[in-house]
Amino acid sequence: MQTKYLFTTLILFGCLSLETFAQGDLLITPNRVIFEGRKQKEELNLINTGKETTTFSVSFVQRRMNENGSFEVIEVPDSGQMFADPFLRIYPRQVTLEPGEAQVVMLQCRRKSNMQAGEYRSHLYFRSEKDYTPLGNKNAAVDTQSLSVQVIPIFGMSIPIIIRSGEVSATTTLNNLKLESDKDNNAYLTFTLNRAGNISVYGNLKVEHIPDRGKPYQIGAVNGVAVYTNLNKRYVSVKLDPTAAANLNSGKIKLSYNSRDDAKRQEVFAEVVRVIQ
Repeated sequence: MQTKYLFTTLILFGCLSLETFAQGDLLITPNRVIFEGRKQKEELNLINTGKETTTFSVSFVQRRMNENGSFEVIEVPDSGQMFADPFLRIYPRQVTLEPGEAQVVMLQCRRKSNMQAGEYRSHLYFRSEKDYTPLGNKNAAVDTQSLSVQVIPIFGMSIPIIIRSGEVSATTTLNNLKLESDKDNNAYLTFTLNRAGNISVYGNLKVEHIPDRGKPYQIGAVNGVAVYTNLNKRYVSVKLDPTAAANLNSGKIKLSYNSRDDAKRQEVFAEVVRVIQ
């Protein structure tokens, strides 16, 4: 692997700041819920995009974010993490949808006066409860001399539910930028996204090339990148436009972490420019 180091020329401030989520046969809007201020309720719109009538169960799960962006299920909160589900109510807990049918699921937040300042997070989990009983001749003789293994996929997806309480704030910075390429000559920008404060950060990443001559142009982007409160940093890799990779021998790289396009107020959370050497 080839690596080029980028040397600092400018670092700007960082601070913190719903769309549709579809997977399998279920479409959910919004795909992320934040209760802050006086907000107490949120309607989740579910649509069965499959071709079969399906029942979905709804429950809460707890997830840890790892520094590479992956998740794992946990039972006990990490340091700096608080679970939201004790203060949440969801109804109904099970929905059956025909193909193309939609239904609203109501999510309610019930705050308590003794809640700590900061962020509480749990994930709302939607699990398909299809009848996976194998079809066939129930009267067929059983061959006890052979072994049969049936792999049954169970579909499930989750969305984060966040409660913010009291005085909250967060800042972000970007560092350790490196240009890397793999064995197939695909170009990547790798870096560290740092978070400080008592709430998570969530936004879009954009990579631009600033040539020695000419206007800056975008060469990479990733939307919906979060760093949750159990982490103070996350390692990120953004694949770059292959047509632009050949031109990354001079000029500068500009990396910015911005609020989502649908945010009420557009903000630049963090921004950094590096000279390519």
